[in-house]
Amino acid sequence: MTTAIVVGSGPNGLAAAVTLAHAGIRVRVLEAAPTIGGGTRSGEYTLPGLLHDECSGFHPLAVDSAFARAFDLEPYGLRWRWPEVQYAHPLDEGRGAAAWRSVEETARNLGQDGAAWHRLFGPLAEHFGAITEDFTKPILHLPQHPVKLAKFGLRAGMPATLLAQRWSTAEARALFAGVAAHSFRPLGSLASSAIGVALGTAAHAYGWPVAEGGSAAITTAMAALLAKHGGSIETNTTVSSLHQLAGADIIMLDTSPRAAAQIMGQRLPRRVARAYRRYRHGPAAYQVAFAVEGGIPWLYEPARRAGTVHLGGTVDELAAAEKEVWRGTMPQRPFVLLGQQYLADPSRAADGVVPIDAYAHVPANWNGDATEAIESQIERYAPGFRARIVARHIRSVAAVEVHNANYVGGDIVTGANQPLQLVFRPRIALDPYFTGVDGVFLCSAATPPGAGAHGLCGYRAAQSALRRHGLR
Repeated sequence: MTTAIVVGSGPNGLAAAVTLAHAGIRVRVLEAAPTIGGGTRSGEYTLPGLLHDECSGFHPLAVDSAFARAFDLEPYGLRWRWPEVQYAHPLDEGRGAAAWRSVEETARNLGQDGAAWHRLFGPLAEHFGAITEDFTKPILHLPQHPVKLAKFGLRAGMPATLLAQRWSTAEARALFAGVAAHSFRPLGSLASSAIGVALGTAAHAYGWPVAEGGSAAITTAMAALLAKHGGSIETNTTVSSLHQLAGADIIMLDTSPRAAAQIMGQRLPRRVARAYRRYRHGPAAYQVAFAVEGGIPWLYEPARRAGTVHLGGTVDELAAAEKEVWRGTMPQRPFVLLGQQYLADPSRAADGVVPIDAYAHVPANWNGDATEAIESQIERYAPGFRARIVARHIRSVAAVEVHNANYVGGDIVTGANQPLQLVFRPRIALDPYFTGVDGVFLCSAATPPGAGAHGLCGYRAAQSALRRHGLR
């Protein structure tokens, strides 16, 4: 019987394991941490009864992905829940803008910029299922929907600051810039619109849902499906060399490229080793979880109903802050991404106190304390917030990497989203998952299509392994 070992139990490692096990392969997953899940772990980090997501909190690309269609996780406990407002972007003096799942409702609330918003996102949302079939695959493939993909690519390839000029108001421009800032990349650079166009379209096509019971429910469901197919998981097991994995026909590495190179050592072809060691990681995240009495008193009312809130001001303010972070300087007012998952999943709150998950973009390997900067950005748009804080849980940049070795230097998206690396990650190759070592594949978020708890990196990598072994 063909056997496989998967190193790492994040959503990509488990997606790879499920895909292989479903094909009749005997699979073992080895996880260094005491608990499975990687970036989808959840816990009561501030107060008992308040459930926080450790990293990934919203999952717009996981609802209708190729992996989700191949493997229904609902019978294993996964339930999606949506907030009323998908994301909001407050500005000073109680102004702001918000995105609803309906592109029409979003356009209505954008006033004079509504028609322009609808012209961009309406057609893309209508055909997003076809578009994602192509852009979630390695770039070197024959597109199934070339015209639709080209229309998406023309917008995605633009600098975010340039694409934002299609709107005339500060509110609409900021609404797009906040989503584009998820890329951890200067907003004036080429292809900095890619993440914003993808996630903005997904908000209208699928929404930005949360997993009921915390993001950990995603990998818990995957683990249950894996067990049904005879797979097993071992925690507290660190892998540092291929010698520990001897006897496996297929090895899947849900690791950073650098860690993969260390594991494979001299067996890794020189050209691949060079590419893996040169793979660049991006800026970091500084995380603070809050327990807040009665919720955050946003001046911009739709933010009180939004699952995600982007903080950082106008497009110009955001662009300046992201440029500083990229250059290694901590901005006074960083971009802050804040999650109010309890609005979609009330079971996460308790006794009138709600869990809030927030992180700021900071330079890679930064050793400072961004707690005050994060709280100041929230207080800026929600006066009285500080008085409602009951408890905090802080995770510094160093702690982020210690807790998840794939987050090198605090980089929670597992790789800098530079134009070339965004398209050809982790290296230029027809099969970016294959490492060049017989039977060994990379399946982390350093491979296409990149970061997110969608499991597609693992799913695509497992398909590559099955093809090479004549099992698909």
